[in-house]
Amino acid sequence: MKIYRAIILSVALYGCKTWYLILKNGRRLRVFDNRVLGRIFGSKRDEVTGEWRKLHNEELNDLYSSPNIFRVIKSRRMRWAGHVARMWDSSGVYRVLVGKHEGKTPIGRLWCRGEDNIKMGLQEVRCEAMDWIDLCQDRYSWRAVVSAVMNLWVS
Repeated sequence: MKIYRAIILSVALYGCKTWYLILKNGRRLRVFDNRVLGRIFGSKRDEVTGEWRKLHNEELNDLYSSPNIFRVIKSRRMRWAGHVARMWDSSGVYRVLVGKHEGKTPIGRLWCRGEDNIKMGLQEVRCEAMDWIDLCQDRYSWRAVVSAVMNLWVS
């Protein structure tokens, strides 16, 4: 498990702070995560039939007992946004995170901004009424929000 957390998860989630997850990519990440955990924990002998079988996803989640891959991505994204929000307003990264897109959107698609991801994360922990940039200025309160996003239970 230490190798999984230190190497495999780090490589798989490299750059996840700037991702905008769509359903297709989310499924791929979940399948990857379950396959790796299935390989780590192996198979289980069924008590009734006595045959070996693969572990179900719920059983893998119970054995792993850490936040799922989506929680890790969201908390890393929120933590990174806190760093960016404390930067100067004129920095390029800050302008990309909170800026507005120019030009036309592709047909049938919406512009996905980094700020939208942060607001969705705040809605999950019921902090959407607050201005997230002001909340980021206090590191300790922002750290509490990030840990709340990480530990939020999602079925």
